[in-house]
Amino acid sequence: MTANIYPASSPETQISHLFAIIGQPVRIQILAIIGNEPACVCHLEAVLGLRQASISQHLMVLRKANLVTAQREGRNIFYRLVQPGVLAVIEQAAVFAGMTPGALSALALRPVAGCPCPQCNPGIDPELSCNTLSSSKSS
Repeated sequence: MTANIYPASSPETQISHLFAIIGQPVRIQILAIIGNEPACVCHLEAVLGLRQASISQHLMVLRKANLVTAQREGRNIFYRLVQPGVLAVIEQAAVFAGMTPGALSALALRPVAGCPCPQCNPGIDPELSCNTLSSSKSS
């Protein structure tokens, strides 16, 4: 499956548009987090320290470009890469920028302290949503 990036345009325009989509730091972080394992929005919130609304906007752009897909599991929606090769592009860009290829790998580590998601808390009821867990922890 290929990315949905102006398929009728020239190759250089398609490549430029792909770089524009993944070129925002938050989107690079999201792609690194879900690179090897799907994650729900509350997990992304815990790792990135951003609000759900902001993360959802970035996920929408990545979904429209067919780089990310969503799958409901119980009350949670998990996001995963459709185009795993995009990680190789990001890792190669890290090398060109003078970093090690695994510079972003710490973002993918699990469990994350303070994260209410089912992946970081495997013993919880899978029917609970991240929002339910977040509100019960803050009470």
